Amino acid sequence: MSGLGTWRQRQFFNPGPLGWLVNPFYFARRGLRREVGALAGALTGEVLDVGCGRKPYRELVPAARYVGLDVDSPVTRALGTADLFYDGGKFPLADAAFDGVLCSEVLEHVFTPEVFLGEIHRVLRPGGHLLLTVPFVWDEHEQPYDFARYSSFGLRALLERTGFEIIEHRKSVADSRVLFQLANDYLYKITLTRSRALNFFAQLGLMAPVSLAGILAGRVLPNNPDFYLDNIVLARKPASLPT
Repeated sequence: MSGLGTWRQRQFFNPGPLGWLVNPFYFARRGLRREVGALAGALTGEVLDVGCGRKPYRELVPAARYVGLDVDSPVTRALGTADLFYDGGKFPLADAAFDGVLCSEVLEHVFTPEVFLGEIHRVLRPGGHLLLTVPFVWDEHEQPYDFARYSSFGLRALLERTGFEIIEHRKSVADSRVLFQLANDYLYKITLTRSRALNFFAQLGLMAPVSLAGILAGRVLPNNPDFYLDNIVLARKPASLPT
């Protein structure tokens, strides 16, 4: 891959200050990385990345041992990054096997969230941490496996009902940039072709100007904590059962 191609790929998953030029999801990706990076220090020791995909946040997690788990499919097999696979039900892991769990942008694709979070709770050691991200404002994606959106209140209730304590809850991109991100998401889907060159020029000609306008608007317009892209939650499995 050429130097430009490598830079473009890196900017897609880890957008820097100039990532708006080539990343149609610039605000979403940059916002998530910022918040995950701020909380990932709690994930130490043995850490499980559930729904790991390409492991985009691996370098942010100070784990002594980092294990990627993903649902078994031709797509996840082809990525070649997961260490373990499961069938979408019970994790192939022992109870209390990990000190921390990272689960980013997965819960909305789970039809039985309490069962799924119960599995995370089961494999965490007492006192272990879960760093969870899930979208609030976003379009349907990875169809037909897109089942839910969570408000901050719904997510808190779900986590507490499955035995977790909330330590910190953040909201990414809680300002006017949400509107520009949604506009780019729309443009991306209606212009996407099989040609990388055409996609690149569509990004530069259509979406990059929208991103630039969003950067400027985000600096001058007020924040809105009720309108944001993603929930980022740091939670803990209690060290002991309540008496």
